[in-house]
Amino acid sequence: MYIRAALKAAATFDTTKGTREEWLDYLDTWFTPDTRYRSEADQQTSVDDAQVELRTGVVLPQEEWDSLASEDGRVVATTTGDVVYVPVTDDRSGDMSIGTSDVTLTFTRSDGSGGETSYEEQVRVSVQVLCGPGSVATPDSAQRAGDCKVVRYFTEPLEP
Repeated sequence: MYIRAALKAAATFDTTKGTREEWLDYLDTWFTPDTRYRSEADQQTSVDDAQVELRTGVVLPQEEWDSLASEDGRVVATTTGDVVYVPVTDDRSGDMSIGTSDVTLTFTRSDGSGGETSYEEQVRVSVQVLCGPGSVATPDSAQRAGDCKVVRYFTEPLEP
């Protein structure tokens, strides 16, 4: 269930309600450190690297955001079909999983005359999540330690 929510979050936004950077800052709150790394510094580096990967290889690039924003656009993501699970190497906790699913992106743009046009794009996306005591809550949020969180979004889907 959480994997579906994480996949949806990475591609659902409304350009009229905020900037790309605000949306990315929101997505940052979904991340937790990779507990397979022993030191806190390495765990923080894992979060930083995963957030850079999200920004540069997973979500809508700035140029496409700007094009969509110029037409008061928005995107709604819907996971379709089953989630396929891939084992996480070296996860001794058993609390991590990687899920891959098809996602339908519905783009909606203003047509300039008060109406809208929509079209769909299909993508296949993978995300690694941690659900358990190693998950770190985002400060000043309603989250609690142990809540499911994203470890990493992948630039290419992972299949078993």
